[in-house]
Amino acid sequence: MRSTLAAVGLAAAMMIQGLAPAHAESFDAGQQQEIRDIVRAYLLEHPEVIVEAIQVLQDRQEAAEAEHAKGQIAELRDKILRDARDPVIGNPVGDVTLVEFFDYRCGYCKQAQPIVMELIKADPKVRVVLKEFPILGPDSVLASHAALAAVGQDKYREFHEALIASRGALPEDKIMAIAGSVGLDTDRLKKDMASPAIAGHIDDVKALAQDLGINGTPGFIIGDTLVPGVVDLATLQKLVDEARKTCTDAC
Repeated sequence: MRSTLAAVGLAAAMMIQGLAPAHAESFDAGQQQEIRDIVRAYLLEHPEVIVEAIQVLQDRQEAAEAEHAKGQIAELRDKILRDARDPVIGNPVGDVTLVEFFDYRCGYCKQAQPIVMELIKADPKVRVVLKEFPILGPDSVLASHAALAAVGQDKYREFHEALIASRGALPEDKIMAIAGSVGLDTDRLKKDMASPAIAGHIDDVKALAQDLGINGTPGFIIGDTLVPGVVDLATLQKLVDEARKTCTDAC
């Protein structure tokens, strides 16, 4: 919003300060100043025009971003949907996939968690791919390493849900305490989470997020739609239904 406002402000300033070179030569200096004065007076008298312009520009930017995201989703579909390293919950052979980019320290991700779980409960044909996307500091990175290491002990989902449900910082001792509470062998977990393969997986998710324009959490992909932030259950269900009707390939 701030960048949009700045752009509109700059455009207004350009209108007031002077005309485009292609047209300026058609008017003498006095006429140019008169036009600047008219534009300035009009904007001062009708500031709502600026607000309207901001909204139009914002709508255009959002539409362009959504269209770009659709193209990227189509191009990167295999990496988004079928990276065998990504944990999957819900129906592993479901007909529609919900992809979530998340961070264990993200408060909005914690809000989204019960909504995603309710979607899985309400729609047994939904497949959910979880993309570990730790962007909120070292604790987040450590938690993601631990969670992915838990896959080797077949405890990912239990550990994932416990980490998401936690509050506050996630230093190593707290992560290990949570791991122990869900039955993980913490000595093995510490060893496994240092694997270069896990670090490489997380780096690949970050690169994918960058390609898709995802710079915050949570971020959802359903069909060819990118949805930033928390959304309610009805919205997720609507997007799933739309994807189910329109997907010609596995989605």
